[in-house]
Amino acid sequence: MEVRVDCYAGYKADEAPLRFWLGERKIEVVRIIDRWIGPDHQYFKVEGDDGAAYILRRDIPEDTWSLTMFDGTGGGEGRMENAE
Repeated sequence: MEVRVDCYAGYKADEAPLRFWLGERKIEVVRIIDRWIGPDHQYFKVEGDDGAAYILRRDIPEDTWSLTMFDGTGGGEGRMENAE
């Protein structure tokens, strides 16, 4: 699922997501739980202001974002569900 993401832009450009939109719904990032990088992608596991956890993936060459997984149980712990 494609999402629109606003990022903190440091000296490396888009460094970390601050908020994102699922359709018209805006979700503020409360904290970054984890992050990792692949050859062409960056991944961020974040906690939203709704208490759910999300995994956002940035396609670096295309400069696009997608939601790959979410967990609505709160706090970023527990089972993640595929969002694609």
